[in-house]
Amino acid sequence: MKLSVIITTYNSEEWLQKVLLGYSVQTEQDFEIVIADDGSTEATKKVLQSFQHLFQYPIIHVWQPDEGFQKCKILNKAILKTNSEYLLFTDGDCIPRKDFIADHLKHKETGYFLSGGYFKLPMKTSHSIKQEEIINQECFSLQWLIKNGVRRTFKLSKLTQSNLFATFMNWITPTKKTFNGHNTSCFKEDLLAVNGFNEEMQYGGLDREVGERLFNLGVLAKQIRYSAVCLHLDHKRGYATSETWQKNNAIRNFNKKHKIIKISKGISQYL
Repeated sequence: MKLSVIITTYNSEEWLQKVLLGYSVQTEQDFEIVIADDGSTEATKKVLQSFQHLFQYPIIHVWQPDEGFQKCKILNKAILKTNSEYLLFTDGDCIPRKDFIADHLKHKETGYFLSGGYFKLPMKTSHSIKQEEIINQECFSLQWLIKNGVRRTFKLSKLTQSNLFATFMNWITPTKKTFNGHNTSCFKEDLLAVNGFNEEMQYGGLDREVGERLFNLGVLAKQIRYSAVCLHLDHKRGYATSETWQKNNAIRNFNKKHKIIKISKGISQYL
């Protein structure tokens, strides 16, 4: 298969249903879905079972007990369950536009990872999106979004459907090319070379830290934030604390200063 989509989730069945619906209508169908589940209840399993018939390959559900925020651990486990050599990382609150996977495959290149972004929705709009709006892609229409609570700002340009404009904006945007857990793809062998995600880290920059070690390895990045489009559904972030941010920033600063490539507490624990 061409690609494995790794989707993180935790007890967010309503949002996950919308996300899976977005993947069910992709223009490119040669991919598998791997759910990296950080301790959800049986309700999530039932959602996955109800969507199984919409995909070419079986949905792979990688689950671990709920022991607090352990995203790095479940991602490392999920990576080893994939059946493709090219991986796309996203979250269970990001609805992909129908050309999302096709765009990642279009821009994929040996020696690079792809850095995508998202368009963040307010809570009202997040709840307003119904099944039919995802299937017919109306939820990506500027008119529909404005009508349903999104303010008119320049950020709406992220939803451009013009390939020419998207290419131009990818080129001129001042946003750094970083490894973003909600919208990044890379080769599996590159991730294995840096020993995957750093399980010393909790919430706060853990995705970008992987990208920084990939840079240390010599892997470069390409900007696709205006090409590979997804809508970010709103939610609370009760797991974010100043302590974890400080700890994670210290780890990132050390690894950048010393050009660390492989960390000790990573994917090798499960090999």
